[in-house]
Amino acid sequence: MVGKNIVVWFSCGAASAVAAKLTVEHYGEFNNVMVVNNPVDEEDEDNRRFLKDVEAWLGQEIILAINTEAGTTSCVDIWEQRKYMSGVAGAPCTMILKKGARYEFEKTHDIDYHVLGFTANEVDRHERFIRGERENVLPVLIEEGITKGRCFEILREANIKLPRIYKMGYPNANCIGCVKSNSPTYWNHVRKMHPDVFKHRAEQSRRIGARLVKYKGERIFLDDLPERARGGKMKNFECGIFCDNY
Repeated sequence: MVGKNIVVWFSCGAASAVAAKLTVEHYGEFNNVMVVNNPVDEEDEDNRRFLKDVEAWLGQEIILAINTEAGTTSCVDIWEQRKYMSGVAGAPCTMILKKGARYEFEKTHDIDYHVLGFTANEVDRHERFIRGERENVLPVLIEEGITKGRCFEILREANIKLPRIYKMGYPNANCIGCVKSNSPTYWNHVRKMHPDVFKHRAEQSRRIGARLVKYKGERIFLDDLPERARGGKMKNFECGIFCDNY
């Protein structure tokens, strides 16, 4: 492959970081590899430190791409504007801040191939994406048989400190208080680790009328969730420009 424009969509997570490294190593000499991030205000601030560390590891700048029409990079603002947080139609923050930013970037860049952080144990997500979104995907992690756990190991071997959000017990490096989760386990974890975020989500969701958590088979408001309530193990609610909810 020679002379192609390849875009790696970097989410500040471990998998997309390793996907970026492999893409630069495998294709960077004879192709134009761009690594692009969509910043969102509600992510943990240490994600920016991780981004800078990954830039140094890759030896190239990570491009920041936003949806300029949105007028914000804050999920909270989007929920307030739309008076909608999450439901059967998904989450508007993903559509506007992630997908919208990608669509705007695509208008000004001729992209031959996309690279995402789909790991070897996420072949189903990759296949759904190429059926419903874009066929021109390089599945670099899948082809190498690299799992998410192996991504963590590769970063440790490179002496790159993982985003601190992982050490706080969260399953990914997404926004804190991700409204795509309806798990009582997840939301009580947010309440424990980030009580101010939980309080703000509870207040905003109550005011908007969004019942974000499912408890005993029913959707309820966050401030009605018992503190000891638990569901299953926290799911990997990976958020990106190709989120499964859209």
